[in-house]
Amino acid sequence: MQNYEIIDFHTHTFPDAIAEKTILSLEGRSHTRAFSDGTVSGLSQRIKEAGISLAVVLPVVTNPLKAEKINRAAALVNEETEKTHVFSFGGIHPDTPNYKEELKLIKELGLKGVKLHPAYQQVAFNDIRYQRIVGEAESLGLITVVHGGIDIGIAGEWASPRQTRLLYEAVKPQKLVVAHMGGWQLWSEVEDYLLETDLLFDTAFSLGDIAYQDDFPKESRVKQLTKEKFAALVKKMGAERVLFGTDSPWTGHKEQIELIQSCPLTDEEKALILGGNAKKLLEL
Repeated sequence: MQNYEIIDFHTHTFPDAIAEKTILSLEGRSHTRAFSDGTVSGLSQRIKEAGISLAVVLPVVTNPLKAEKINRAAALVNEETEKTHVFSFGGIHPDTPNYKEELKLIKELGLKGVKLHPAYQQVAFNDIRYQRIVGEAESLGLITVVHGGIDIGIAGEWASPRQTRLLYEAVKPQKLVVAHMGGWQLWSEVEDYLLETDLLFDTAFSLGDIAYQDDFPKESRVKQLTKEKFAALVKKMGAERVLFGTDSPWTGHKEQIELIQSCPLTDEEKALILGGNAKKLLEL
């Protein structure tokens, strides 16, 4: 098996004091099981065991008044990156006061990017507030990562491929990564709306079996992309547009790497997905 320099571009952690409580809450909402404890130290241990060179943390800001606090905490995480191999992006809410100043702070703190989550922030992704944030982030050279598609724990259409296309047409971003292969559980719409763009995509929580809790009804469970459908979608997107992500703690790192490596893709395509594209985007 070929060795790759692997970068996990999509992970989540929580402050140590609330990590256990947060994981339990999210497990209950999604009816799934976590694969780590949700802390930076726990993530660090997991990626080292899996042979991952770097994990990118994507903070989700659910309170518009807490963006600065979250971003300064993210900068503290990055002071330990050499030891932990964990690097955090910043976060922002569409209702954050003085969003331009907050994005400038993110840039000054060296966070390299920002995460948006329309479902958790209860604002449709094509909303003018997101258009302004993505546009300003682009002007600062920041990467933007947005949750794409349905959310497993929140009802409603917040970031469908159609909505993403509307924002794309308004802003024409070059550094916008749409998570979950462009739209979780809406992959046919990804082909309809997003292939003819300059958008990037990550693989997080799109491939392999979902770790549902045993008591969750089988008739309510959904399936991810098969390896064949995943590979076909990669071919249509172009492997140079796809970044490896686990959505940790919601999948296992080793399992996700093995799934990518066993897909019907070329070694060159796998190398781009597992680390090459992220290394270029992050300017490492």
